[in-house]
This record gives sequence, C-alpha cells and structure tokens, in this order.
Amino acid sequence: MITIERLTVEHYESGLGIDTPRPRLSWRFNSDPEDGQDRDWEQAAYELEIADRDHLGSHDRSTQTYHVGSSQSVLVPWPAAASTLNSRSRRTARVRAQSTLKVWTPWSEPLHLETGLLKREDWVVPFITGPPQSKGESKRPLYFRARFPSPSAASRARLYITARGVYEAHLNGQPVSDHVLAPGWQSYSHRLAYQIFDVTHLLDSNVGAENTIGVILGEGWYSGRLGYRGGIHDIWGDRMAVLVQLEIDGKPAKFEEDWTWSYGPILSSGIYDGEVYDASLVDPQWSISSLSSTENVETLPLDGPLPSTPQSPPIRKTQEINPIEIITTPSGQTVLDMGQNMVGWLRWNTSGPSINLDPGSTHEVTLQHAEVLEFGELGTRPLRHAAATETVRLSAGVSMQGYEPKFTFHGFRYVQVTGWPGLTLGDLTGIVVHTDMERLGEFSCSHSWLNRLHDNVVWGMRGNFLSVPTDCPQRDERLGWTGDIQVFAPTAAFLYDTSGILGDWLRDVRSEQLFDLDKVPSVVTPNILDRLRPEDQGSFAIWGDVVVLTPYDLYQASADDEILRRQWDSLQAWLERGIVRDPKTDLWHPDVLQLGDWLDPMAPPDCAAWGQTNSVMVADAYLVHVTRIASRIASVLKLEQEAERYGKQAERLLTEFGNQWISPNGMLSSESQCALALALHFRLEGPGQRGIDRRSAWSARLDRRIRSQGFKISTGFAGTPIILSCLADAGLTHLAYRMLQEKQLPSWLYPISMGATTCWERWDSMLPDGRINPGEMTSFNHFALGSVAHFLHSQMGGLVIEEPGWKVFRVRPRPGGTVTQCAVSHITPYGRAACAWEIVGDRLVVDVEVPPNSRAIIDLPGRETSEIGSGKRRFEVDYQHDPRWPPKVHQLNYSAVLLDEFVE
Repeated sequence: MITIERLTVEHYESGLGIDTPRPRLSWRFNSDPEDGQDRDWEQAAYELEIADRDHLGSHDRSTQTYHVGSSQSVLVPWPAAASTLNSRSRRTARVRAQSTLKVWTPWSEPLHLETGLLKREDWVVPFITGPPQSKGESKRPLYFRARFPSPSAASRARLYITARGVYEAHLNGQPVSDHVLAPGWQSYSHRLAYQIFDVTHLLDSNVGAENTIGVILGEGWYSGRLGYRGGIHDIWGDRMAVLVQLEIDGKPAKFEEDWTWSYGPILSSGIYDGEVYDASLVDPQWSISSLSSTENVETLPLDGPLPSTPQSPPIRKTQEINPIEIITTPSGQTVLDMGQNMVGWLRWNTSGPSINLDPGSTHEVTLQHAEVLEFGELGTRPLRHAAATETVRLSAGVSMQGYEPKFTFHGFRYVQVTGWPGLTLGDLTGIVVHTDMERLGEFSCSHSWLNRLHDNVVWGMRGNFLSVPTDCPQRDERLGWTGDIQVFAPTAAFLYDTSGILGDWLRDVRSEQLFDLDKVPSVVTPNILDRLRPEDQGSFAIWGDVVVLTPYDLYQASADDEILRRQWDSLQAWLERGIVRDPKTDLWHPDVLQLGDWLDPMAPPDCAAWGQTNSVMVADAYLVHVTRIASRIASVLKLEQEAERYGKQAERLLTEFGNQWISPNGMLSSESQCALALALHFRLEGPGQRGIDRRSAWSARLDRRIRSQGFKISTGFAGTPIILSCLADAGLTHLAYRMLQEKQLPSWLYPISMGATTCWERWDSMLPDGRINPGEMTSFNHFALGSVAHFLHSQMGGLVIEEPGWKVFRVRPRPGGTVTQCAVSHITPYGRAACAWEIVGDRLVVDVEVPPNSRAIIDLPGRETSEIGSGKRRFEVDYQHDPRWPPKVHQLNYSAVLLDEFVE
C-alpha cells in the first residue's frame, strides 16, 4: 500500500514560522512492498485540502479542496485560488495522491501552517539591553525578566524572539524550546533570524496568577571575539541585545512592570574561550520570581534588516556520549577520553568533586578541551588563541549537578580536568550539538576501515554544520569558508538535508557579495575579514565559484529552482565583474593570486597553497566548468539568451584553455594528479589535434603517475573530490580502489591508522611519530577531504542523480578492490532509494529500491541498460573479478606496501 509518509512546507523544519505568503508544499511516499502495489507507482493527480486551522474536513466554507492533475509532488505551488497568507495566518493542510491506475492513497497526516511576522510594522517592541560594556572585550551575559498577569481563557500564545547575540528563553521557569545557541549566526548587516515558539502550554492560566518570562543573553557571534591571530571583538556591534515579542491570542502581552536586567553566575561565555561560571552567584528562582539587584533595561530601535524566520533547522543537542577512559598523563594531569572527536560540551552529572567548602569559600574546577594527545599530553597548540576552557567556581551548598555551559562550544575528544579529585567516568557526559538536519544518506560495506572512514566523514559534517558550514570547530576560526563547502556540498546533500542551512547561508553570501564587496564573494561568510584582515580577501577561483556551483548542487539534490533564481544575480555578478580576467583570453589574469589545489600534501606546513599544480591553471579549469554550469542554470530558469551566451563563452574559454595549458601533442603544462583529474572531470580536451585522443592519453598518464607515487593521494581541495570518480569513469576502477584502500601517508586511511574519528584538515595533521603537524592550520575535524564519500555513495554504492531531486536516478555500482559487499541508501524527495550489492561466487547480486513517483535506470555490468519504476527488485548478473587487481606499483617505487599489508 502506498501512503504519504509526510507533508512538508518549503524547507522548514515545521509549519510554524513560514515567511512567505504562498508557500510550496511537498510530500514524500512510503510503500509496503509485500502487497505488490508499490510496483511502478506513479502519481497522476492529487487533492489538497486547506482549511482554517481547526476546520479541516468540516466541509464548510473554511475548507477548500483543490484537485490538480499533475505528477508533481515536490515543491508544489500554493493553489492559485487559495488565499494569500498574511502575518499570523493559520492553516491546516493535508493531501492525497492518485495513481495512474486511479487508486488514491489515504490522506496524509495534517500539516499545521502558521506564518510569522511578515511586515516591519508587525514588530511593536524594541530591542532591550543592559548597560554598555567595554568595547573590544568579552561581554558578560545578561539576565532579563518581566512579569505579566495570567490571561483569561487564552487559546494560544506565541513568543517571537531574536537577538544580537545568542539567547536562552524561559517562561515560568521552563525553557521555551530545545534550541541552543539561538538564533545562530548570520550576516547581521543583512539578515536577522528570529524564532517562533508556541508557549501556550507554559502559561499559568489560573485566575490571579502571574507569569514570568526570562531571557539569558550572551555575546555569541555578534560581539564576541572572532577570527584568527587573536581575532577582534564587536564586528557587528558592541551592544548585544534581545528582541522579545510575546503575543497572546494575537495581541502583545501586557507586562505589569518594565523589563529588568541583572548579572548572573556566568561571568563570561565566548565562542572560542569557553565559560567562566561562579556558583556563588546562582539564583535558582531568577526566571520565576524577582531578580536580585535588578535595574531597568535600556532599549534600542529595531533598525537594520527586518527579522525573518530561517529555513535552516536550529542548533540542538543531538546525542550524548559517555567517556571511555580516564588517563593520567606523563606530567600527572588527569585527562578524560571521550572516544570520539565531537563538538559540544560536557554536562555535570554530579554536584561536583567531594570537597568540603567552608561558607564563603570557593574551589575552582577547569575543563580544557582539545582534539588529540601529543606524546600523552593534551595537544592544545592547534587551538591557537582559543582557550576552549570551562572554569567553574564551586560554592558551599550549591549543587552543580546538571550544569552545562550556555553560549560556547568546543571541538574535542580529550578534556583535561583540573581541581576534581576522585573523578570517575560517570561524573561527566559529552553533549553533541550541531544544526539538527534530517539524516538522508547511509552507507556500509564489507571493509571495516572504509566504514570508519565514512563514519568520520559524517562526524566531521555534524561538527562543522553548526549554524553555518565551518572549516573547523575547535580553534580561533570556525568560519564559513566558501571553498571548503563548495567542494563538499554534493557529499553533504547526500548525507543530510542541507537545503535549509545552505540555502540560508547562500543568502548571506549573496548579500555580502552584492552590497559589501563589489561583486566578489568573500572567502568566508559571514564575512569578518573586511575588518580583521582585509588583505586576506581577494578574487579566488574555487572559493568564489561557490555562488555558481553550490546553488546548482542544492538544485540537483532538491529540484528547487527557486534557489537558482534567488542566487542568479550573485552568479552573474561573479562571472561578469568579480573575476579578474586576462583581457586577451578572458581566462583568469595570470598575475592574480590563487589558492589553487589548497593543502596538496606536498605543500609545506607554512604555506598550504604551494602545491604541485599551477594555481592559475586550476583557476582556469574551474572557470571553464562554472561557465558551463551557468549556462545550464540559465536553461533551468528559461533564460535562453543567457544560456546561449554562457554556452558560447564556455566554448571560447575551452579553446583558450587549450592554447594556454595544453601542448600540441596533448601534454598538460602541469601533469599532477590534480591537473589530470581536472582535465578529465571537466572535459577540457577540446577539439582533438593530429588524431590524438587526449582523454585516453590523460587517463594513461594519470595511471602511470598514481603507480609511480605508490598509490598515495597527491591532491588538495581541487583534486580530492573528483580523482577517484575520474579513475572509475576512465575505466581505471582498480586504481581508484587501490588508492582508496591505501593506508600509508598520505591517504584516506592513514588517519584511521592513527586513531582518527573525524576527517583531518591536512593529510598529515598528525605525523607518524605522534607529533602534531607544525603548520598553523592543523585541524583534526574538517570536512573538505571527506568529499571522498561522494565516491563511496555514487561509484561504490551506485546511486547517481539523473534528474534534479532524484526524480530519475541511476543504479550503477562499480565493485572493486577487496570490497565484496556494499549497501547505500538515500531518502529522496520522493522516498527511500537504495542499492545493496554482494559478490557471490561469480555472480553480482543487486537489490534495488525505487520510491513511488520516481524511476531508476539500471546499469549493471553485462546487462543491457533498462529503466524501471518504483518498488523493490533483485538483479543477478555474471561477475568477473577484475584481472588487473591488485595493480602493480611503478617499478622504480620501492616504498609502496605489498597487497597483504593494506588489505584487512
């Protein structure tokens, strides 16, 4: 039986807080293969019921039913005849779908929609803040409180709230939500995200009762210290403030007294440095009764951008991890090993160490966080200027049980605990936090090291998708580098639903590019470099190309052409005015500094851009590629003249690329792994000369280079995401698997041999002798090199997008190496797609799952390609083990390991 698994609106996590008057709806299918009705199921029509909030199915005027003959089930437009939504509009919707055989699914579960505040005049309260605090320094968190009488027979209460900083809100002593570090990070000059919470259930409705609302406000990203080399404070402002609009039945609550503020036990709480907490200042009643030593707040006008509800899911606590070991270091320090490099903080499960304190006396406990141990001691050097430390001052009679820091986070596996005699494993628990995206993709195979590699990629993504896609979660940086996410976006979109977080982030990229930076995207968004280090900004390929490639990747994953439409002027600004071109060729000007194949393993520790591949050549290769993609985007948007113009421009650039970088006999000016992979992947061969098959020649030379380098990886940001797929597409699958299974440095499995539980920034972030790489940029949690997971999903696993949104996908597994079994799945906009294969003797057995209303192309070895509809099917084909396995190393390379040394 086909059912509708869920009905959703736009890319929002829920239906509360829609910021558009005509939202699009999508529904995902579920099927029961046992009854056989899921075979070749396609939607022919749908019925959508929309009602005032409480009247769904009542068949009165408040309910309207719309019958639409369409196969579309993803981002379906709001019915033309339906009323446009205004601020605070409430609707309930449900849908059912009809198959081509005229069979209806059951009605979906109802989806409750409620718009937010769509107009500036809807906001009737100012920002509130405390007194000015010192500029250029950390700001002490503020505690705010207000009281209001119990409403009589209130049917609903909504809290609209945001901050220039980060906040935690309470009503009558209870948190209003499970969000942390709200409202997240954005480019405050252009966008201010706010949240809407249904707080009806938290009101005290007893007659004569009073309600108390309390908010704790921290500096967060708004005025806290940001940036490397010491960073700076107050990038967007030195007055953190909170905007709190509580409405009861659509009207602002009437407070009995003005908002008041006070300091509390948190003395400081910063993103990089951690939290200082003084238990002697705790007031357990702060959010339900009068605050001690309170003063009236100051107000600030609601200027700047209109607050808008984000489509990105909130940051939440998503997992708890128990430590696995207490280590005594050679110097006698106590270190807690969490067993996993994670992002978040520690929760106290007890009141603290068993220490007898006299009244008025204090005792200090410190928790310092780091990712690795170096020769048995906490490895803090990679943190640079980040203290990453919680300092807790205990006070007699005050229990610390349940304590967690509020406005900081750390990237760590190890925690050095000082001042806690008798520490046990049960005293502290790790709290994992990140943007709470929906998990979509899964992978497993018969090779346990590759499973660990995939797990590391997932953990790296979780830790670095915290409000914005960051480059690392531990040191004095944690910035949204554009190049990093550009190369990782296809992998990210397979693993999780990134439409919300990356869609919102791209809005900031666009705004800063068009209004702040003269059409050149910043290398980090939100942009802090214009104030911190303007000299680090520039016009860089790969990084700037994010405005073309990442919207297109999101479109491929979601079929949302609105993302392309919204980012179109950003794309044009970059291609037309942002790129510094050579006036003779229209390629990149050769004198412009490029970052190139960043973090090539041959680059020295002190200069990540000094790779083996000419950086301008890398930029020019990308320029040909992004111009082609721009033409495709224009076609999607039905901008036919622009599609033709960019198409012709790409052809001219390809010719100039050949003139500039390819010799008459087909030799590339750089013949590194990266250069050859880019030439193959971006199809840079151009018209053949003198009968030369350039692609075959490049593949052969890439083959020789990989063998001569002992199957070690030799690429950075530009080459790593594509090299294994290039090999597989060129018929060199045996080489792709041999590189993938290599364990010596540099390789994907080398970090695992060193105990890594996340992907590293450098191939050699830790050296074989246990020393941390001396380079300043040495993170042990970074997702860029984890883009190899795209090969695991699409080549090993065999799931490949053919049409945007997975409407049609290809099932094309490519077994190889010592892997004998693999299973991969992805929750598409239509439902679950999956491919699981196993080599059984001389047969390849493949199980395929296709969700309703979509199709799959079956592309298996020795079998004619065919297209199938939805349902589960099994295929068996003859399988011949690759006679080229194991590939032989170049005869002059004596350092390569033998096969039995790298196979499990």
